[in-house]
Amino acid sequence: MARIAGVNIPINKRVEIGLTYVYGIGRSTSDKVLEKTGVSPDTYVKNLTEDEIVKLREAIDSELAVEGDLRRERSQDVKRLTEIGAYRGVRHRRGLPVRGQRTKTNARGRKGPRRGQIAQKKRVGKH
Repeated sequence: MARIAGVNIPINKRVEIGLTYVYGIGRSTSDKVLEKTGVSPDTYVKNLTEDEIVKLREAIDSELAVEGDLRRERSQDVKRLTEIGAYRGVRHRRGLPVRGQRTKTNARGRKGPRRGQIAQKKRVGKH
């Protein structure tokens, strides 16, 4: 079981995919780390040697902000924007799109499900 940056990497995947399970590492970053450490991207995680795992762990810990540190950094950035009253901070606070997207239609992922759109049909009773 390879454990890097506090995350258990799935053993039945190739290393370049397995590293993306760490928050803050995508495919391109994964490829760069593997190139720097000299580990083949086609190697499966279960076939990694202890030495290769240590190399990967050290490269990621020394150069990249990942997992808890990155999450904390992101939340502090948002908190700073809301505290200074920036427009982007106000959008974060209200739960609306931050980067200029339209909100008349779409934006459902950010705004949540529609509510109160159509009045309920009145029941037809016997007269």
